[in-house]
Amino acid sequence: MKIEKNKVVGVSYTLIVDGQVADKATEEKPLEYIHGTNMLIPRFEHEIEGKEPGEDFAFVVSPEEGYGTYDQKFCFDIPKSSFEIDGKVREDLLVVGNFIPMMNTSGHVVNGKIKEIKENEVTMDFNHPMAGKTLNFSGKVVSVREATQKELTEGLHGEYLPEEECECCHGHHHDHKDGECCHGHNHKDGECCCKDGK
Repeated sequence: MKIEKNKVVGVSYTLIVDGQVADKATEEKPLEYIHGTNMLIPRFEHEIEGKEPGEDFAFVVSPEEGYGTYDQKFCFDIPKSSFEIDGKVREDLLVVGNFIPMMNTSGHVVNGKIKEIKENEVTMDFNHPMAGKTLNFSGKVVSVREATQKELTEGLHGEYLPEEECECCHGHHHDHKDGECCHGHNHKDGECCCKDGK
């Protein structure tokens, strides 16, 4: 069976970025997704479309075809008071390099990386971690099958189901589409969206 729209595809792959392994999935635990539903970057899906189980692939994705170029306008200074929970600033969260889930103006959870900590503000970077990076993929198609109607309706892992409000946070990756600074539905402007601080 060939890879085409609405097929459930399993792939093993290695992603090399800047000469280092940035991500991988093994044949024993492949990445599974529904093809043609925008779950992966379009270039990835384009490169493996039409392939069958057992076929190898290798290709390079430019920043423009991947997660975009790095854009300074997606960096914002947010007041430290936005990181208060129960009246206290969560200093334990405020470490350069940490990813903090925030709410944008659309009410979506977006991950921001702490770029700099100032006296009264925190500089947050909402560029995708792979923005500006050239992605080198290689791997193998492990499986291809028909998606069930339930999978087409709800998603392979329930990703099409409505998200519970603000039941975010750590360990979940959300794309930051609009670059809007973080404001919260039921949160102060730019407020941290941590589970114990709803």
